[in-house]
Amino acid sequence: MEYITLVIGLITGFVVSWVVLRKSSEGTVRKAQEEADRFLATSRKEAELILEKAEIEAQQKAEKRVRKLEADLEKRRADVERDENRLRKREENLDKKEDLLGRREQSLGDKERNLDNRLKATEDERQKLETNNEKVAQLRDELIRRTEEISGLTREEGRKLLLQNLEAEVRQDAAALVRRIETETQEVADKKARQILTLALQRCATDQVTETTVSVVNLPSDEMKGRIIGREGRNIRALEQATGVNFIVDDTPEAVVLSCFDPMRREIARQVLEKLIADGRIHPTRIEEIVSKTEKMVLEQAKQAGEAACVELSIHDLHPELVMLLGRLQYRTSYGQNVLKHSVECAHVAQIIASELGADADLARRATLLHDIGKAVTHEVEGPHAAIGAELAKRFREKPEVIHAIEAHHFEVKPRTLTAMVVITADSVSAARPGARRETLETYIKRLENLEAIAQSFDGVDKAYAIQAGREVRVVVEPEKLNDNECSLLARNVTKRIEDELQYPGQIKVVVVRETRQVDYAK
Repeated sequence: MEYITLVIGLITGFVVSWVVLRKSSEGTVRKAQEEADRFLATSRKEAELILEKAEIEAQQKAEKRVRKLEADLEKRRADVERDENRLRKREENLDKKEDLLGRREQSLGDKERNLDNRLKATEDERQKLETNNEKVAQLRDELIRRTEEISGLTREEGRKLLLQNLEAEVRQDAAALVRRIETETQEVADKKARQILTLALQRCATDQVTETTVSVVNLPSDEMKGRIIGREGRNIRALEQATGVNFIVDDTPEAVVLSCFDPMRREIARQVLEKLIADGRIHPTRIEEIVSKTEKMVLEQAKQAGEAACVELSIHDLHPELVMLLGRLQYRTSYGQNVLKHSVECAHVAQIIASELGADADLARRATLLHDIGKAVTHEVEGPHAAIGAELAKRFREKPEVIHAIEAHHFEVKPRTLTAMVVITADSVSAARPGARRETLETYIKRLENLEAIAQSFDGVDKAYAIQAGREVRVVVEPEKLNDNECSLLARNVTKRIEDELQYPGQIKVVVVRETRQVDYAK
């Protein structure tokens, strides 16, 4: 019974459970069906939207493609129309050229016919001329025969005589022409040279510095003279021995005169004496010490002076040894003119002249600055300063143009370059400035005598006079020995001899005077 009851309970529970589960599954199915319907409706809407969007995009692309095709079609239509226009123009040009060629062919035909007619006429004229030439030849031979009979000369003799007369006339005309051309050329050259030199002098304004062979050191009192001389003259002997300068202690109040032809040694002595006076301790040991220090200081000052000259002229690649030699030139003089100042001034003048002539201004400035470099060591090396300077420049690897300009600036060698001539001109301009140089009376008189002797050494010269302080020489010739054309040649020869044999500042004017006098007496 209990088993049956249990079975019935189980069956009842199973039934109840099945009923409950069925109801539950029916609800789930219904919900799923509803969700499926909603999803399907949503999908349909999205599909419709996507389809509608795709249709719109496809339509837009189609329209865009149609527009592009229309644009391409329009462009091709324009290209075709342009090609048609070009072809039409070419056809028109071809038609014009064809017409032009036709006219030219017609013109050439006419010219060819005219040329044939002219050739026929020319041939007729040539035949006539040949006939006339034969007659002329016969007449000429007859004329020559009669002329020979009348003159008594053969044809060859007459030709030689005619050529001789013609040669004499041509020579005379050539001499007159050469004289006229030389005069005109000299006038033009002198005018141009004066313009260039005047411009150079106007643009280059430098101070003239002159030196003497003595220096004067002022003393605070005459008592200092005794201290400078020292006991038994030992101080002044030590000074003269250490410096190589003569110390002149005389009756001049409160002053000591230093005399020496070497300006560098004189400058060292001057500074040494000033330092000793300021220090007050004057004895041989102190003198040697001060001289040693002063020599080093003066050498440093010389180096600084050389560097300053290079900076002023914008020359920055000069060898240090050449810079030192340049600085030493500030203690050298030539006819009283400071050599370093002279070299700097010459460099400025040379730069201006080279610029006016179209030459290398930098090269001319460099060569002119170094042209007197040999004077810095002339007391150590024998020979002319131009050759010494050229050797120094060669040793320190200067350019060949610079070396040649240095060695040729006093015509020790013949100048071969425009730069060398510019250096020579600038050197003469600087030396010829009023007050730049002083010349001793003996040298001045000797130069004038040499000038007159050169002029009188030529044949046909009667007298010669050096005037205007040697700037001009008047040459009086014998008129019966020299004619006017030969006087022109004489002036040129005298000028050449003066340039080759004399050294002088500036230029010398040569004037040849030929005078014919007819004298008669009324009785």
